[in-house]
Amino acid sequence: MLEYLRNASEKPIAKFLITILAFSFVGWGVAEWIFGNVMGDTTLVRVGGEKISVQQYNLERSRQMATMTRDEMRNVYVDPVAAQKFQNDIISKLTTQQMVENRGREMGFIVSDHRIAREIREYPEFQEKGAFSTLKFDSVLNNSGYSEAEFAEILRANVLRSMVLGAVGAPIKTPKFATDAMYNARYAERNIDYATVKFDDFKVGEPAEQDLRDYYAQHPQTIAETRAASYVLVLADMSKPDEYGDAYEVAIKVEDAIIGGDTLADAASKNKAKFISVKPFSAEKLPTDDVLTDAMISKLFNMDEGTESELIETKSGFVIMRLDKITPAHTAEFESVKKSLAADWARDAKRKQAYMRANEILVDVNAGKEMAGKKSATVSRTNGAPNDVLVAAFKAAPGTSSIVPSNDAFYVMTVKSNHKPTADAKKSADLAKEVSNLTARGLTDDYNSFLIRENPVRINEKVYRRFLSNDQ
Repeated sequence: MLEYLRNASEKPIAKFLITILAFSFVGWGVAEWIFGNVMGDTTLVRVGGEKISVQQYNLERSRQMATMTRDEMRNVYVDPVAAQKFQNDIISKLTTQQMVENRGREMGFIVSDHRIAREIREYPEFQEKGAFSTLKFDSVLNNSGYSEAEFAEILRANVLRSMVLGAVGAPIKTPKFATDAMYNARYAERNIDYATVKFDDFKVGEPAEQDLRDYYAQHPQTIAETRAASYVLVLADMSKPDEYGDAYEVAIKVEDAIIGGDTLADAASKNKAKFISVKPFSAEKLPTDDVLTDAMISKLFNMDEGTESELIETKSGFVIMRLDKITPAHTAEFESVKKSLAADWARDAKRKQAYMRANEILVDVNAGKEMAGKKSATVSRTNGAPNDVLVAAFKAAPGTSSIVPSNDAFYVMTVKSNHKPTADAKKSADLAKEVSNLTARGLTDDYNSFLIRENPVRINEKVYRRFLSNDQ
């Protein structure tokens, strides 16, 4: 193979694909250090009839980390949510690539040795003074850990994927009738008449006790489940090895004290750590805390009352959380919500009166009378009247009248006529590009769905737990 490369002389076609390989050379040893000597012939994922091994995951992980900044890399190690996303992205990328390769083989595409030789020979990283350098080629392969055959197979797979996806990614010309239809729908205007009937235009008296009780019976007030929690924080600059090590030793002592029966507060006090009590919170009103990440709060919702979490690494240091109390959702006592009921009752009473008035106006309009309090406007889909009126104006047919509900008012509206938009070359061109992009995206999504159907993905749970469960 190498001899063939040395003799090839044609120009490259897919340099952008080979660029991906250049990143793979960096940081090869990092993943080997992470996984140790367990990099055997193990299958992590099956894509159709093909396998993705832990070695492939290892290589892609190293390549990705080699392109990260120090802060990004640290975030992957410290934040469980970021680590999980990073891991999922790698697996998703590898499975997608394998699906495309499978499709290429099914279609009978062949990437010849001649094509591979041509690509490698013209790649800048392997050249010296404008010519292919055998010395540079050998040096790069030795540093990366590739054999010639392995390198050729990786490049062959990249070229194969480009052959499969080339047609899917080709620009799609949008038919003029489609652009015209969307242009008319987006930029058309309508002439409308509308009247506003605000809730606050109506006055209601104070509700009697029985009024409130009747309203309470029809609108029971539920108090959501709340959870009270606390945690111990062992502060540390996690980017400094010495601080990290010292804080870890303290965190282990705190953990041992809690296991021994100490409260979180006592364990924190004995070890000069920080104890924080979190006010009761619900799923609707989450706590505002710089230490508790979304993943940690989610964990609190999955914990049982009176239990502690494992030791958690965060950007601020080591944390142990405790779910102190769960207060289940329950119906509020009448007396405890009496004041808020009065406000709700009054608003509901005003709303009923406003609707009755809006209905009177609509009846008059349908009878051919002038609309009371009428405003006339020419509206587009984005301006000219309140948003609820705009939406309703383009849903209704010209010549129809209706009541449009809103948060603080009812609108009585009549759609008078429809106006086609004036021609605008720039808007039409921009819209044609947008439609083309949408069509291409839809085609790509359909093709991806086809590949997924044809290549079912199955994760080897045993290997996943062994190699990746701690890779977060």
